[in-house]
Amino acid sequence: MGSPKALLDYRGETFAGRLIRVVGGFCDPVIVVLGHQHEIIRPHLDGGARMVINPDPERGQFSSLQIALAAVPAEAEGFLFLPVDCPAIEPETVALLIETFAHRDQSSVFVIPCYHGKHGHPVCAARELLPEFLSLPATGQARDVVHRYVDRTRYVDVGDAGVLTDVDDAEAYQRLAGRVQ
Repeated sequence: MGSPKALLDYRGETFAGRLIRVVGGFCDPVIVVLGHQHEIIRPHLDGGARMVINPDPERGQFSSLQIALAAVPAEAEGFLFLPVDCPAIEPETVALLIETFAHRDQSSVFVIPCYHGKHGHPVCAARELLPEFLSLPATGQARDVVHRYVDRTRYVDVGDAGVLTDVDDAEAYQRLAGRVQ
């Protein structure tokens, strides 16, 4: 991308800054994992998030999720996770997911947004799943755990296309910024 995704602009905010603000309106603490170029990214982030460093980001994205999950406070009933390249999520969507999670049937362990039948981010998960996420190898994926609990997942239809936004390359970023149709 030419620069760290966390610092790309979306609606006048960096990707990471926007996500900290949006999620921080509903979650405390917000835990941000920094890896590659953390020394460049960190000075640009504020908003009260707790910053943790993945000392070996070459192990992959899931290793960063595991670093964050290891920092989840003991009193947390659950956790929400999403990658930094999904900056378009609206605050109303986060509020709906958290409200659904708070009032879910206790057998449900995940709450996942859906837009036009497609699953997206952020994902809300029950605290009881932390050991499963943490015990996977760093080469694993969050979906390895999510797929085990399809029958215990609440899917929430949302009108927010941002739950599907995934900026993996320059073309996707241009689409997000409205420069390419």
